[in-house]
Amino acid sequence: MPVILSKKEIEQFIHKGFVRIDHAFSQEIADAVLNILWNDLPCDRSDPSTWTDPVIRLGMYTQAPFMDSLNTKKLYSAFNQLIGEDKWIPCRSVGTFPVRFPCDKQPHDTGKHVDVSFPGKDPANYFEWRANIRSKGRALLMLALYSDVSENDAPTVIYEGSHIDVARLLVQAGDEGLSFMELAGKLDELPQRKQVYATGKAGTVYLCHPFLVHSAQPHRGLTPKFMAQPPLLLRGELTISGSETGYTPVETAIRLGID
Repeated sequence: MPVILSKKEIEQFIHKGFVRIDHAFSQEIADAVLNILWNDLPCDRSDPSTWTDPVIRLGMYTQAPFMDSLNTKKLYSAFNQLIGEDKWIPCRSVGTFPVRFPCDKQPHDTGKHVDVSFPGKDPANYFEWRANIRSKGRALLMLALYSDVSENDAPTVIYEGSHIDVARLLVQAGDEGLSFMELAGKLDELPQRKQVYATGKAGTVYLCHPFLVHSAQPHRGLTPKFMAQPPLLLRGELTISGSETGYTPVETAIRLGID
């Protein structure tokens, strides 16, 4: 399998927490996905007057174009480079779609957060789900763009290097980790980080460290934004200390926060 990420891109992932993969999947796949999603939305694709909500969330999708978009040779190669061969599980679902519309109303989901990866006491309550220093269950966060996203089209805000700050928080919490809400409540105390916008053409995928802080923002453009944010699941556990064979980039980034 060809090597996709350069040494410079891997260093960027380790220190900044993300790397951008252009043309991770084709425009044809993106178009097929959009046709399915528009069919499920309670508004008219050709009539902006029906776009009255700032965000509409659509649930899990497993149809062929969704699976084809995240199971490409290019992405598989990048997964191997960042996580290690045979250490991740191929995507079987694309997760939820927060579809964002140009709208006079303000969205209520624009706070900074870190995606969590394993259930707490109530598995049905996502706010009780947790993250720990070994990133139990999650190898990467992916931001997959199915529409063209400019700076006006509500691109996800990435806080560059924030994954290192989050590692410092999580190492204090042990294997139990912190819940979504516990972690969110601590993010404003972290160092100020440069904001990067996850823009790009349809078919772009941002591969993000699982601890990366990110946030949504209001849509200021003209065309609805379609993005999925699925996890890449871990097959086993990350190794963050005592390795005799070295560390993968995702593990090395965590070690920057705990050394």
